[in-house]
Amino acid sequence: MNTTPFDDELRVARRSPALRDIIIPPCPDLLVQLQAATEQGDPDPGELDRIASADVAMSAALIRLANSPLHGLHAPVSTVGQALTVLGLDPSVQLLTGFLTRNALRTHSPLLAHFWDTSTRRALACEHIARQLYTMDPGLGYSFGLFCHVGIPVMMQGVRGYASTLTEALARKDRSFVATENANHRTDHAVVGAIVARTWHLPLAVAQATRLHHDFSCLDDTRIDPTVRHLVAMALVADHLLHQHEEPSALKEWERHGQQCLAHLQVGEAEVDHWVDQLHPVFEAHALG
Repeated sequence: MNTTPFDDELRVARRSPALRDIIIPPCPDLLVQLQAATEQGDPDPGELDRIASADVAMSAALIRLANSPLHGLHAPVSTVGQALTVLGLDPSVQLLTGFLTRNALRTHSPLLAHFWDTSTRRALACEHIARQLYTMDPGLGYSFGLFCHVGIPVMMQGVRGYASTLTEALARKDRSFVATENANHRTDHAVVGAIVARTWHLPLAVAQATRLHHDFSCLDDTRIDPTVRHLVAMALVADHLLHQHEEPSALKEWERHGQQCLAHLQVGEAEVDHWVDQLHPVFEAHALG
């Protein structure tokens, strides 16, 4: 992997006292195999079948999604191969990626009971937004939506007192989530998540957007890759869509930066309201529990 100034920044952060004791889990072997299978474009269905079949629970998740009401099958599927045909290659790769990531970064705290359900739905929302924008890669949107908050479970596992910080950060109205993290631990989940993304060889844009996804000043910084800035704006719109689905009230970050993100993406509020309706059945079908 070629290094960049961004990698140098993360390397310095990794050596700081705040991060020295945090263990970044290695990328799961099956996810490495999945990345290799998709590196050159559309993967071989036989290779996907082999990877999915290597884990019974992962196979079951694939079959369960294929049999969900979203696909309206007349007769249920019972094999991985049939599920791959129903779902299609890209959605299958997304589900396998999410499953392997969730199992590599387990969340045992009650505070994170629904973390991966939310991450999967955020990923689906980012993918949907990317499709509407036409200039964005939907797969990149999905990957970013899934991974942008992975620093939270990693910090929960490795940072003493982080559970209390998480509760405080969600409750405080006088400062941002990452400001509370930095006040208590001298680092935050955006930095940790970016380190995970680079360690796992995710696209550079995903890692950079993960690092910046709470820093909305980046939207006006032309030195930053436009794709990265679009992903940052998309993430907040996606969180708004998800919040409207689960609990129709205003997100603190949306109230402060929502209009800026919509303007950046050149999207109107009426279009966002339409997306809420479009995504409702998709969110319901992808409750992986």
